[in-house]
Amino acid sequence: MSERSIRILLAVSLALNIFVLGAAAGAGYMWRTQGAQRDGAGDQRGLRFAAAGLSPEQRKAFRQTLADARRQSAADIEAGRTGREQVARLIEAQPIDAAAVNETLASVRQADMALRGRLEQAIVSFATGLTPADRARLVDGLRGRSNMLRRAGEK
Repeated sequence: MSERSIRILLAVSLALNIFVLGAAAGAGYMWRTQGAQRDGAGDQRGLRFAAAGLSPEQRKAFRQTLADARRQSAADIEAGRTGREQVARLIEAQPIDAAAVNETLASVRQADMALRGRLEQAIVSFATGLTPADRARLVDGLRGRSNMLRRAGEK
C-alpha cells in the first residue's frame, strides 16, 4: 500500500468515526429529552395536569371528577365531533351553503359550551372540598390549562 492510499484510508476512517460519534450524541440527546417527557417533566398542558400540585390522592380524585363530567357529557362530545365533521363536508361542498355551515357551527358551539360548563361545574365542586392552600395550588395549575382561568392574574 502506498503512502497516499494510507492517508486516504485514514481520512475516510476519521470521517466515519466523526459521523458515528455525532449520531451517538444525537441519539443520547433524544433519549434523554424523551425520557424527561416520559417521567412527567415534559409539556403538561392538559386539564388533567391542573392538580399536579396536589397530593396523589387528590390528583386521582380530580382526574376521576373530570372523567365523570366527560362521561356525563358523552352526547355533547359526540355532537361536537359529528358537527365538526359536517362543517368540513359543508365547506368542501360546491357551492358552499353558508347558512348551513353557520347553523352547524352554532350547534357545535352549543355542544362545546355545554361540555365546558359541565367541566367547570365539576372543577368548582371538587375545589369546595379542598383546603385554602390546596385551592391556591389548584388555581395555579388551572392557569394556562383551562379557559376557566385564561389570563387570570395577568397584569
